[in-house]
Amino acid sequence: MGAVMAAGTGTLRLAAAPIGRPEDASARLRAALAEAPVIAAEDTRRLRRLAGDLGVELAARVVSYNDLNERERAAGLVEDLLAGRDVLVVTDAGMPGVSDPGYRLVRAAVAEGVPVTVLPGPSAVTTALAVSGLPTDRFCFEGFPPRKPGERARRLESLAGEPRTMVFFESPRRLPVTLAAMAEAFGSDRPAAVCRELTKTYEEVRRGTLGELAAWAGDGVLGEITVVVGGAPEPRGLTDPAELAAAVAAREAAGTPRKQAITEVARENGAQKRLVYDAVVKARK
Repeated sequence: MGAVMAAGTGTLRLAAAPIGRPEDASARLRAALAEAPVIAAEDTRRLRRLAGDLGVELAARVVSYNDLNERERAAGLVEDLLAGRDVLVVTDAGMPGVSDPGYRLVRAAVAEGVPVTVLPGPSAVTTALAVSGLPTDRFCFEGFPPRKPGERARRLESLAGEPRTMVFFESPRRLPVTLAAMAEAFGSDRPAAVCRELTKTYEEVRRGTLGELAAWAGDGVLGEITVVVGGAPEPRGLTDPAELAAAVAAREAAGTPRKQAITEVARENGAQKRLVYDAVVKARK
């Protein structure tokens, strides 16, 4: 059961900020910025720039609330809420809590019975999904892939059989290696889209296979990046572990290295590479 709502508390408001053009800001965001007694901002300078672009004069006490201080700053913001002051949370772009600070504060507020509400608005996740040209009826958001190669490979491999369209964030610097890792884990022919600088002046959407997009990104890419990847196709071949292991063995006998044989069998049969690998290990025992 949830916490009982505390009497006389303020309200925690999560506000979606424009992901590019200031004119995408809602009328509710403008009003909230002007009226809030406390604003928790991921970057206080960017908040003030946004307020200036919107013609809003801030009367609030503005506090920094980012990845580095989120845990310690949340306690003070909850004290404000319990004292009856509303707190508005604004990140640099999009919705607080979606790969941005906000989750810990929401959890703390809920635990104290503080009401939480959202001012909806722009989101890079749904914007990229809509423009990608990939299925939108079922999707999942996977945030930023791990930075370390081994962890990234394991995370992507665990998603190889995910049937829903997947949405990722990535830095432009790491985009080439991430797309190459996706092509390795999901198959170079998996459809995808790279969305760059969404809603901004130099917005660009590149659609193609992961192999094609990895080759394109090799020359370097700039800007804010969102990657959308099509889900795994329905299994279309062997599913029995013994049969999968036998298919790998046949390729090995023909001279294909085991790792490559496992990758090929997994891809051709719509199976997770880990499942094929486990089947091979079991068969050899």
